[in-house]
Amino acid sequence: MHTDTASIDTASRARLRVKTARDISASGDPTALDRYILDAGESNGLIAVVEHHLGPRVLAAPVHRHSREDEYSLVLEGQLGVFQDDEEVFAGPGELVLKPRGRWHTFWNAGPAPLRVLELITPGGLEDLFRRLADPGGEYDPETLPALAAEYGCDVDFDATLPLVQRHQLLF
Repeated sequence: MHTDTASIDTASRARLRVKTARDISASGDPTALDRYILDAGESNGLIAVVEHHLGPRVLAAPVHRHSREDEYSLVLEGQLGVFQDDEEVFAGPGELVLKPRGRWHTFWNAGPAPLRVLELITPGGLEDLFRRLADPGGEYDPETLPALAAEYGCDVDFDATLPLVQRHQLLF
């Protein structure tokens, strides 16, 4: 079946290419590193793909919700723990966790080995917040994070985060 190329969106007609390891930027430190596989700007805002690397028992973020994005977490290596609206699930390699917009959630490395998760964010754009948080002074400061998160349509809940950290003995 032939499709009229005039009806195909620009992102769909992007040229075939290979993005090499040196083309992929990263931020963070060895215990919480993000690799930006695909930025929103490379997909006309449709999707962003970020590979999260977390050390054992590391919490990725405080409990939060976003109003614009859905997230899909594909576990590549390790054990992923996810909290969403007072429910917890755990996923291993090859398993996918769906985190729809508007729901309070967070995730962490629930195992003793390194965790690698491929995060699909749709639409893209939220990856810019991850970069800003990795900048000096962009840490999870209860005084400044709520305003920064609000710029991206997000809310944070530090009060809900503390019991989760204590229950699972997480590093945050």
